[in-house]
Amino acid sequence: MPKYERDLFVNSPVLKAILRLAVPTVIGQIILVIYNMADTFFIGLTGSDAKLTAATVCMPAFMFLSAISNLFGVGGASVISRAMGSGNLARVKKASAFSFWGCLTLTLMYSLFAFLAGDIFIDLLGGKAPQVHGHSKDYLMITVVIGGLAASMSTLLSHLIRSEGRSMPASAGIMLGGILNIALDPLFMFVLLKPGREIIGAAAATALSNVCALVFFIVYFLRHPSSLSFKPGAAMLEKTVVRDVLGTGLPACLMTLFENISYAVLDNLMCAYGIACQAGLGVAKKINMLAHSIVRGMSQGVLPLIGFNYAAKNYRRMKLSILYSGAISCGVALVCMAASLVFSEPLVSIFIRDENVRSIAAGARFLRILCLGCPFSACAYAIISFFQATGKGMRSFFLAILRKGLLDIPMMFLLNIFLPVYGIVMATPIADVLCCGAASVLFTAFLKTQREMWADRE
Repeated sequence: MPKYERDLFVNSPVLKAILRLAVPTVIGQIILVIYNMADTFFIGLTGSDAKLTAATVCMPAFMFLSAISNLFGVGGASVISRAMGSGNLARVKKASAFSFWGCLTLTLMYSLFAFLAGDIFIDLLGGKAPQVHGHSKDYLMITVVIGGLAASMSTLLSHLIRSEGRSMPASAGIMLGGILNIALDPLFMFVLLKPGREIIGAAAATALSNVCALVFFIVYFLRHPSSLSFKPGAAMLEKTVVRDVLGTGLPACLMTLFENISYAVLDNLMCAYGIACQAGLGVAKKINMLAHSIVRGMSQGVLPLIGFNYAAKNYRRMKLSILYSGAISCGVALVCMAASLVFSEPLVSIFIRDENVRSIAAGARFLRILCLGCPFSACAYAIISFFQATGKGMRSFFLAILRKGLLDIPMMFLLNIFLPVYGIVMATPIADVLCCGAASVLFTAFLKTQREMWADRE
């Protein structure tokens, strides 16, 4: 590991190290959300609820690529940072190579599935309405089938670069893709393509921007020395490496996967109440994602710092990293919640044309419900990130499937019976509260078994 990155992990003041690692990651995550919002904003300019709904319907399918990259990226980053902390560079090379080739293979398999099952897949995601289905298929084919590999691999490489403490270049590639997407959206949607093909333009801008991000990372690795290796071979399939990468990355993958399944169920249930409600819900979800992106960026940025110091047995530094990053995440989430409660209608109106009054009203109400879970999910994310960084796969696995899957999906169906429309949306913040409680119980129980770890010593 280069001296600068090692000093960051070992000697730099904890708060300074957190900010150096997490701020670029948070900015990258925010830009990802902004470019998702940009798609929504520019599609909203068409005044078509059907096109707006099509992009929303495809979001879970596109975000499944993030589940794949998180499986190998978060898992690989955890194993790599702990291996660096214990000075095992051979394990670093094995874990990085397995993560790279595993992500590439699984992404290709998923893109092939999306191509072969396109129409069925779209219907399952909530795109059954005839006026929505065709637009959804166009978006799916371009972003997932054609551009899926670039999206997944660029995210993976950002995780792996960050595991060495290089948060700035890791986030720069993601930011490059996001900024390019924002710039290319209006060019493709309103200049290069004919009217009526705005969905294809938005999808093409997304795919091309991800290709550019991937090229950035490839050039970076070619020009900078690194402890990572992407050379395939039997060594990368070593049993302990495969087990630890997948065991640690699986909770992050499942959390993203179940989020997408949850969104698909949400869209399917909401489609019974009309396209206006679906369009409003899609906008509300994307606005609410801003708070989650900041929290996710903080947890991803601080993960290598926690993992390195855990393996190096510098428990006091690890403890401070968790406390500071968790406090920052919860504070930001509270601010975002307050802003969403006070400015819900103006925020939704940014993305939906004024004449679509029903969509704006529905979106504002949905946003006020969704944002209530932000502080609780921030606390849960911080604890899940700790378990991921320290290789406690079963605890993070349980929390991941609890929040999205075991709690919110059944509650959507149940609450929809007693409180139609709004009950479906209320399931999300209720699940956040319950998951936060479960995470706190698991974290407290873990601390009681690790008294020496939490002694105030270096």
